[in-house]
Amino acid sequence: MSTVSETEKTIGEIVANDFRAASIFKDAAIDFCCGGNKSLTEACTEKGADLSNIIQQLDSLSLTPLSSSMNFKEWDLVFLCDYIVNTHHKFVLKTLPELIYYTQKIADVHGEHHPELIEVAGLFSKINEELLQHLKNEEEVLFPAIKTAVLSSSPRIKSTIISEITRMQSEHEFAGGAMDKINVLTRNYLLPADACNTYRVSLKLLEQFEDDLHIHVHLENNILYPKALKLAQ
Repeated sequence: MSTVSETEKTIGEIVANDFRAASIFKDAAIDFCCGGNKSLTEACTEKGADLSNIIQQLDSLSLTPLSSSMNFKEWDLVFLCDYIVNTHHKFVLKTLPELIYYTQKIADVHGEHHPELIEVAGLFSKINEELLQHLKNEEEVLFPAIKTAVLSSSPRIKSTIISEITRMQSEHEFAGGAMDKINVLTRNYLLPADACNTYRVSLKLLEQFEDDLHIHVHLENNILYPKALKLAQ
C-alpha cells in the first residue's frame, strides 16, 4: 500500500480489495461509496487527512488475513445480488418508515429551537421516496437482468444492465449527498442538551442508516456494477 502507485488507487478499489479499510476511511470522514472513484491521495487532500497515517493504517491490515466472509469482491454475482437484497434492502425497507416518523416527530417538537431538524425531515422524506423506487427497480429489473446475463448473452439484457446502472449510480449520488447534508446539519449526529428520548433514537437511527447506506452503495458501485458492466460488454 505504501508505493506511490498504490496511493493513486481509488478509495473504492482499496475497500473492494479489503473491506476492513472501510472503517479507516469512516474514521477519517472519507467517502468510500459515492466518492469511491477518487484516489487515496486526492481523498486525503480533500479531507485534510494525514496521508502517511492512513497508509500506515492500511498497511497494518495485511498483518492479519482477510476473512472469506468479508471478501465481497470474490463473491458470485448472483449471490452478491441476493445478499444485497436480503441484507441491505431489508434493512432500508424496515428503517425508512421508522425514520420518516421519527424525523418528522422531532421536527414538530424541537423545530422551533433546532430549525435544522425541519430540513432534516424534508431531506429524509426525499430519500425515502427515491430509495423506495430505487430498490424496486433493482429487485424487479436490474438484478434479474444481471442473473440472466450470467447464464446467457442477450443484446436486450446487456442494454438493460447498462441503462439501469447509469440511472442507479445517479440515484446513489442523490441519496448519499442527502445523507451527507443530514450529517452536516446534525453536526455528525451530535445530541443537544435538550434532546429527549425520541431525539436520541432519531439521531442514532440516522447514523445507523448512513453507515448501512455507505456499505450498500459501496457493494453496488465498486463491486457489483463494474462486474455486471463487464458482462454487458
